[in-house]
Amino acid sequence: MCLRYSICLILFSLISLQAFAKKTGDVSELQIGVKFKPATCEVKAHKGDMIKVHYRGKLTDGTVFDSSFERDEPFEFELGSGQVIKGWDQGLLGACVGEKRKLKIPAKLGYGEQGSPPTIPGGATLIFDTELLAVNEKPAGGEEQQEEDDGEDVDDTYGADEL
Repeated sequence: MCLRYSICLILFSLISLQAFAKKTGDVSELQIGVKFKPATCEVKAHKGDMIKVHYRGKLTDGTVFDSSFERDEPFEFELGSGQVIKGWDQGLLGACVGEKRKLKIPAKLGYGEQGSPPTIPGGATLIFDTELLAVNEKPAGGEEQQEEDDGEDVDDTYGADEL
């Protein structure tokens, strides 16, 4: 009888833990959601490419911990070289210039159990809204980017219910 009770208790605990993880938005594997893809994809990101990305990083409760959009300062790095968290190295592979992706990154591919105090707690799932601006200094269309303002405003935010 005691063994049966112990097994039931263990099963209940596992189910409760799984439900809690789902409720909090935590993920155990990398999730990639393509939010926008250009009609033509002339340039894709590959391992070893220098890429330029705009991003907004959030916790599962919606707290924004960093954003290049607000600073108007895209981030550049070599894809696949370990300069960024593993979730970025994996989640941006194959993206087209101009593509927007939402990455849900588990702690093991982010900052792990130690986190990045004070803004990112240990074990945190991270959510990044990303936009690939250039690969090896080639913007969308493979042409040099022009510094003109076309007068159009672009809303680069996503709703919480997307992905």
